Amino acid sequence: MESDGKLRLLRLLEILQTESDEQHPISIAEITEIMKQRWGLDAYRITVQKDIEALRSAGYEIETIRTTQNRYYLTSRPFELPELKLLLDAVESSKFITQKKSRILASKLLTLTSRHNAAGLKRNISIADRIKPKNEHIYYFIDAINEAINTKRKIAFRYFAYTPAKKKALKNDGIYYILSPYTLTWNGDCYYVVGWSDKHGKVATFRVDRIFETPRNLPDKAVPRPKDYSIADFAEKAFQLFDADRTEVTLLCAAAAMNSVMDHFGDHAKTTPVDDKTFRLVAEVSLSPTFFAWVFQFGGKVQILEPAEAIEKYQALLEAGKAYGR
Repeated sequence: MESDGKLRLLRLLEILQTESDEQHPISIAEITEIMKQRWGLDAYRITVQKDIEALRSAGYEIETIRTTQNRYYLTSRPFELPELKLLLDAVESSKFITQKKSRILASKLLTLTSRHNAAGLKRNISIADRIKPKNEHIYYFIDAINEAINTKRKIAFRYFAYTPAKKKALKNDGIYYILSPYTLTWNGDCYYVVGWSDKHGKVATFRVDRIFETPRNLPDKAVPRPKDYSIADFAEKAFQLFDADRTEVTLLCAAAAMNSVMDHFGDHAKTTPVDDKTFRLVAEVSLSPTFFAWVFQFGGKVQILEPAEAIEKYQALLEAGKAYGR
């Protein structure tokens, strides 16, 4: 029957996708056996050969290894193995995606290659060893925010921070923040929504996993993006998305700090060699705790030379830390 022929063609494609790869080509005899055992479909050598040619005509790249019994494997896949490994690593290491969702996403990604390759990739996944959030509702948060971005509407949500007792405490006295969301962006293993905050009267950022409950989509039209708005520029100005005004600073850095300088400021960083052991860096940063923490991690191998305001703020933080430890 014609319907059997169409079904056989689909099953053939499924077999090639799941059972074959360059290291595991499959013969027509093996294909017909799988069809019979799994789905009760009768298939013959000539019909399977014709179906393979039909798939090739449709654009599928199927390689033939010519031997006494020809063997076949599918070469065209949505992702190459290194690309798939990269995606799996991102899902595995993300601190934003829950352990349960990470496993679900990883399983779906593994269906994009043969079962042989999937088995090898699966052995290297270590999701259970990662620090993961427990809030499965975050995906509803993203859906609500995306809807607001697409429809150019405001959202309302409550926001929280953790207390020393690891309890959630609502910020802003529990009053809803009103935001015109512009972008969802990933930074430093966290997911942020960036938009115009009515409370702050400017573009601000909020961590999605710190939103207390699913945001409410409001009928109010969103505040239009400022003409000079750019998420790349905003992230750079905010120095890892911690919001503050920009200040030009001059730093004296040990050579060992160059890798971190490149990571944070890019290859356009304004650096000048002082000698073979040090260099000078001039950069615009936010004088936020994040910036000072970045300086502090080098244990004196990065020094703030100017301006005086940055030096004073850094020294004040160090003194406050000493006082706190007494």
